[in-house]
Amino acid sequence: MSEMRKPRQNNRTRVFGLTGAFARGFARVWILVAVIIAVCAGVLVFGIMPRLEARDALKKESQNLNVPTVSVTKPKPRDGAQELVLPGNIQPFIEAPIYARTTGYLKRWHVDIGARVKAGQLLAEIDTPEIDDQLQQARADFATAQANYQLAEKTAVRWRDLLQTDSVAKQETDEKLSDAQAKKAVLDGARFNVSRLEKLQAFKRIYAPFAGVITSRNTDVGALIDAGSGGTGRELFHVASIDKLRVYVNVPQAYSRETVPGTPAELTLGEFPDRRFPGKVVRTSNAIDATTRTMLTEVDLDNPKGELMPGAYAQVHIKALSSRPALVLPINTLLFRPDGTQVALVQNDKVTLSKIVIGRDFGTEVEVVSGLDANALVIVNPSDSLTAGTPVRVITEAPKAEKPAAPPAVKTEKKPG
Repeated sequence: MSEMRKPRQNNRTRVFGLTGAFARGFARVWILVAVIIAVCAGVLVFGIMPRLEARDALKKESQNLNVPTVSVTKPKPRDGAQELVLPGNIQPFIEAPIYARTTGYLKRWHVDIGARVKAGQLLAEIDTPEIDDQLQQARADFATAQANYQLAEKTAVRWRDLLQTDSVAKQETDEKLSDAQAKKAVLDGARFNVSRLEKLQAFKRIYAPFAGVITSRNTDVGALIDAGSGGTGRELFHVASIDKLRVYVNVPQAYSRETVPGTPAELTLGEFPDRRFPGKVVRTSNAIDATTRTMLTEVDLDNPKGELMPGAYAQVHIKALSSRPALVLPINTLLFRPDGTQVALVQNDKVTLSKIVIGRDFGTEVEVVSGLDANALVIVNPSDSLTAGTPVRVITEAPKAEKPAAPPAVKTEKKPG
């Protein structure tokens, strides 16, 4: 019976063996499936997902690139006191060309260029022999006319007395009276002629009309002198008063309202690099030149030592006080459109356009009179195609560190030797 049971055991063992092999194969299949799933998941996680994320990032970046990036600035308040620097020409307070009023030859001159003269000081003498002879003749004519008038007057008196006794005719008496009146007119003419020649003879002495300096002498001894300032007349001397000077400047129209009489001013010249000469505005033309759009302005200053010379070029510093508050913007923030000058502002990350009125031009900056708020964010270097409502992204720049102040310069003196 033991022998009969052994085959059954072997069959059972075979069955169990086949079942274990199937189980092991099935487990291997599941493991392989799990590995494949894991590999697919890894490929999905490490391959496809980064690409999807990169595509989303690229899409967002493309959208961000479509939004213009701008930098902004805020307007600066302009100080009320401003200094205008304008070119000016120094002129004497009073100047006059001196001409002769009589004809002759220059006898002598007493002053030369650079000489300081007083009012009424003798400058030159003219020899006028012809005028002297004419004066003598005029005096002789005056004496003749005076004698004729005296005789005619006495005759007229006698005839008027005789007419009262009917000794003479009325017609003859009227003739004598008229003759006396005619002789009186001739006498007056001779008297005025003598006076004219006496005054003309007095002009042979040339005097300074005011105190000043002789800036020009255009004659010499023996030169023929012609009377008058026109025609063949020639200027003999030129006198200028330089104790006080006038400086004329052309103030631009934008500053005309602030430049009024009494405004302080200073002069600087190249030959005086470390000095400023004080003065003030005394008058303006109160009119704008249509060609230059400027207003002629006069600045007066004292020159007691005569350091400043007439005709010199100077820089005039006028300290004008602005009567209205204003803001200042860089020139690269302006938009020039057909309907006027505008600036682009940023409000709620969108562009708005504002029309402004420009006042004075400072070169790299301009003054804005109206149309702008002090807290506005103004776009720098705006594009010409920028329109209102365009979304923008603002770049905020870190404030620049201020440079440390340089130490004061120390002047060193060289020791002799």
